[in-house]
Amino acid sequence: MKKSTFLIFLISLVLSKVDAQSQKTAGQIFSDIQKLNTVGTVLFVAAHPDDENTRMISYLSNEKHLDITYLSLTRGDGGQNLIGSEIRELLGIIRTQELLAARRVDGGNQLFSRANDFGYSKHPDETLNIWNKAEVLEDVIWTIRKLQPDVVINRFNHRTPGSTHGHHTSSAMLSVEAFNMAGSPRLFPEQLEHVKPWTPTRLFLNTSWWFYGSKENFAKADKSNLCTVDVGTFYPVIGKSNTEIAAESRSMHKCQGMGRTPTRGSTIEYLEILEGDMPADKTNPFEGIDMSWNRIKGGERIGEKIGQILKNYSLQDPSLSVPALLEVHDMIYMMPDNKWKAKKLAAVKEIIKQSMGLYIDVIMESPYSSPGQTQALDIEITNRSSVKSRLVKIEYLPMGQDTMINSNLTENEVYNFSKLIEIPADMDYTSPYWLNDEPELGMYKVEDLLLRGLPETPRALKARFLFEIQGAYISFEKALEYKYTDNVKGEIYQPFEILPEAFVSIEEPAFIFGNQDPKPMTVNVKAGVDNFEGTVQLNLPEGWSTKPANYPVALGRKGQSQTFEFMLYPPNDASEVEISAYIDANGKTYDRSLTLIEYDHIPTQSILLPAKSKAVKIDLQINGDKIAYIMGAGDEVPESLEQIGYQVDIIDANTPLKTLVEYDALILGIRAYNTIQELRFANETLFEYVKQGGTMIVQYNTTWGLKMSKDEIPPLPLSISRKRVSDEHAEIRVLAENHPVMKMPNKLHAGDFNNWVQERGLYFPNEWSEDYTAILSCNDKGEDPLNGGLLIAEIGEGYYVYTGLSFFRELPAGVPGAYRLFANMISLGKNN
Repeated sequence: MKKSTFLIFLISLVLSKVDAQSQKTAGQIFSDIQKLNTVGTVLFVAAHPDDENTRMISYLSNEKHLDITYLSLTRGDGGQNLIGSEIRELLGIIRTQELLAARRVDGGNQLFSRANDFGYSKHPDETLNIWNKAEVLEDVIWTIRKLQPDVVINRFNHRTPGSTHGHHTSSAMLSVEAFNMAGSPRLFPEQLEHVKPWTPTRLFLNTSWWFYGSKENFAKADKSNLCTVDVGTFYPVIGKSNTEIAAESRSMHKCQGMGRTPTRGSTIEYLEILEGDMPADKTNPFEGIDMSWNRIKGGERIGEKIGQILKNYSLQDPSLSVPALLEVHDMIYMMPDNKWKAKKLAAVKEIIKQSMGLYIDVIMESPYSSPGQTQALDIEITNRSSVKSRLVKIEYLPMGQDTMINSNLTENEVYNFSKLIEIPADMDYTSPYWLNDEPELGMYKVEDLLLRGLPETPRALKARFLFEIQGAYISFEKALEYKYTDNVKGEIYQPFEILPEAFVSIEEPAFIFGNQDPKPMTVNVKAGVDNFEGTVQLNLPEGWSTKPANYPVALGRKGQSQTFEFMLYPPNDASEVEISAYIDANGKTYDRSLTLIEYDHIPTQSILLPAKSKAVKIDLQINGDKIAYIMGAGDEVPESLEQIGYQVDIIDANTPLKTLVEYDALILGIRAYNTIQELRFANETLFEYVKQGGTMIVQYNTTWGLKMSKDEIPPLPLSISRKRVSDEHAEIRVLAENHPVMKMPNKLHAGDFNNWVQERGLYFPNEWSEDYTAILSCNDKGEDPLNGGLLIAEIGEGYYVYTGLSFFRELPAGVPGAYRLFANMISLGKNN
C-alpha cells in the first residue's frame, strides 16, 4: 500500500463527482477546462453536514476554479430527520449522501473525520472529551497533508467556547491547531509514508454579522482584518448566478429541511485573517499565491496549452478541443509524481470523454451479488462525436479478466457487449466502511489510514476501457451499476453492491417486557444467492429463552425471504440484554441485517449492520390501551408503544372529534407543529378532545419553521425556547412528587432516569402560565435549572402534556424509565 495506492485514493476524490451518467453542456465543459488550468487548493472546515457555506464553496469552484474540499468532522448522526424515521448511524448515511449530492451541484469535494455526532454539545470541552481530541486532530492534520491546501477557511469561531454548539467551536479549534501542526514531521509520523508535512499559506474565518450579535454591531466593527469577496457572480456559460447554484446545493440537505429559495445580485462574504499574512488587496484572499501551472516544475507548457484550448474553444462543438486535450493529457502523464498529477489526469480524461459525448454504461443484471458468484453484465458505448476512436479492450477489476475488442467507434452508433464475470471469493462487502466495527460514543473506528476521511466505501469492482483516440491511448474506469426503469420516474441508476449470501434481521429494535408473558420475536431471513440452506437461531443471554430453539432455512431463489417466529421468554428479574440472530450454513455464519435507504435525491444505500435487538424486562403497568398518534417529522415512538401493549393508530390532524374521543390518549410526534400545516386549523378540535376527558401529549417543537403562530400551539400560554439539556446523565430533580404522573400506575424513582441516551431533552419551554405544573427539573453543568421539560395542565375533564424530554430517542433505545414515565403520562385521568 505505497504510492500507487495513495494515487488511487486521490483519484477516488474525483470519481465521486465525475462517475455520473449525465452529459455536461458545452458551457459546463468550458468551465471544467478553466478549472483544469487552475492549480490551487482550499480546505473549508466545519462540524456537520449543512454547516458549510455553499455560496463560498460554489464561488471558489465555479468562479475561482479552485480545488475546494469541505471537511465535515461528523456525518450528522446526532440530528433529526424530517423525511423519514432513520436516526443515528442511518441518518448519518443519508446526510453523507446529501453532502455528496450538494458537492455535485456546487463543484466541491467532500471529506470527513472519524468523529461521531453524538448530539448537541454546549461546550468544546465536552465535545473534545467525547470525540477523542487527539484522534480527530490527527484526522484534520491528515486531511491538510494529503490535500496540501493553499488556504484553509473555518466556518466557526475558535475564540468563543460556550457561545454556540460545542461541535462548531471544536471544529474551528482543531483547524487552528492543525494549521500550525501539520507542517511538523514529528507529529503523526506514520502518515508520512503517504503524505508530506504541509503548512498552508493562510487561515481565514468565514465571518458574518451574526458572529457580532447583530448587523448594527457588525456595521460598527473594525474590518481592517477582513477580506471581502462578492460571491454573487453570474456565470453566462452556465446560465446561473453563483447564489442560485448555492441555493440548489443547500437544498440537497433535505432531511434537515434546508431547502432554499435562490437569490441573485451582489452578495458579500467576509474572511477574517487568523494565520498568515494579510493580503494587501483585501478583495483577493489569494493574493501572492500562484494558482497557475507555473508553480509546478515543468508546468508552464501545460498552462500555455490549456490557455490555447480555452481561447479556441467551440461552444457549438466541444469535440474540436479533443486533439489539444490529448496533448495536455500526455504532458501531465509525463510529469514527475506530485499531488496534482493523479487529480489532473482524472480531470482531463473526463473532459475528453465529455467533449466527445462518449457514453459508457456498465450495467449488472441485478443490484447486488455475493463473493464467488457469477453475474452477467451489459455494456453500452456510444461516441457521439466525429472524433476518430477505437475501443481496444475491456478489463474487469479486480478479477484480472479482459476482453479484446478492437472496434472502431462510428459516430453516434451504439455498441453493445455482454459478459459473464465471477465476483472474487475474497471480495469485501460494500457496506459503509465506518460501520464495520462497533462505534464508540464519539468516534468511529477505522484502522485503515487510507480509508479515513473518504465519504463512502471505494468501489473496487470496475470495468476499465482502453480507447485509442486519434492515435493516443486513454483508459476510463467505470464502477459497475444496476439500472432499471420506473414507470413514473423513468431510468433509475443505483450502485452495484457486494453483499453476503444471506441476511438475517430481527423485526423489532427493542422488546419491552412488563410481565412474564412471552413475546413473539419475528426473525427475517433473505437469500443473497439461489438455493440457500442453513439454520437460523438466536444468541440468548442467561435467563432468556425461546421456543423453538432454531428453524431450518431453505430458500430457492436469490432475493427470496422467509419469516420465522420465536417466542421469547424473559427472566423473572429485571434485565437489559442484547439478543442477536444468526444463520449457520455449512460452517459459515451470517449475522448481518440488510437495510436499504431509498430516497429520490440520493443513490440507494445498502447497509449491513449486526442483526440484534435489545430486550428489557421491567416493572411496568399501563392503564388504557388505545392511542391516536399524529406523526410529525418522523419517529419510532408508535412502534415502541406497541411493544408495551398499546394499540397505536396513526391518524390525520383533521380527524373529527367523534373519532378522537374513542382514544385513551392523543400523541403528537416530534416537531408536529413544524411540519403539519393542518394543525393550525385542527388545534381547536384537539383541545376540545382534552376538555372532554382526553389526554393530549405534545412532544418537542423547534422555535423556527412553525406552521402557525407560537401562541396558537398550546391551549394555555407557554413559550418554547431553544434551551436544552444535552448531558444524558444530568441530575433529574422532581418538583411535583405527589403529581399522579410520578405515582400511577408506576411509582417512579431516581433509577428511572439512569441510562438515558444522547440527551435529556431539547427546546424546553422557558415560560408558562400558572395553570401548568412543572414536574421535573434538570440542567447541564454550570447552568441554571430548566423546569420546563415536562409540563402538565388539567383542562376541563382531561390533561394537556407538553414535553421536551427526548422520548423519541429513549423509547426506541429501550430505556426502562422512559417507558414507565411515558406510560404514566398516557394514564393520566385513568387511575381512578
